[in-house]
Amino acid sequence: MRLEWTGLRRPPVPEDVAAAIAPEGGEKLLAWAGEESTGGTVVAGRHRLHAVAPGPDGHVLALSRPWHLVDSGTWDGDTSTLTVTWVDGERPARFVLPEPGTLPETLRERVQASVVYAEAVELGGRRTARVVVRKDLATGRLLSQAILPKGVRSSDEGVAERVRAGLARVREQVGLA
Repeated sequence: MRLEWTGLRRPPVPEDVAAAIAPEGGEKLLAWAGEESTGGTVVAGRHRLHAVAPGPDGHVLALSRPWHLVDSGTWDGDTSTLTVTWVDGERPARFVLPEPGTLPETLRERVQASVVYAEAVELGGRRTARVVVRKDLATGRLLSQAILPKGVRSSDEGVAERVRAGLARVREQVGLA
């Protein structure tokens, strides 16, 4: 008796999309979804988030960022939109994914896998920064990050000192001090 594929799992990343990404160094492509407005594809890999766009001569890699640079992802089921925010404050990436499959969950899992230790830092005036030790999932290297809320600059009074102290605490907690 031969078993038939039930289709419960999404098929593998299309070959032309995978070729544009050209995964190497242990990068495995875990989940993907087609992007409505561009005709591109968003792919969650073991080490990076990728976006591939159609080009005149085939698919091209439009975005490839490691998970430790992804601050968060938000899924809006009403609009089928996945919004990805970045640690460096760069403009969020928005993808309209009519059939998201497991991409939103995989994005969340990968971001969480990169977080080793996090702490909130009170800045006064009901403002809170986050200091985080993250892991580069490709190399295993630990690094620390400070994520300031909108409208707050490190040059604002007292911010740099509080953030520096917070970074020292989280680094010490994981043995980086």
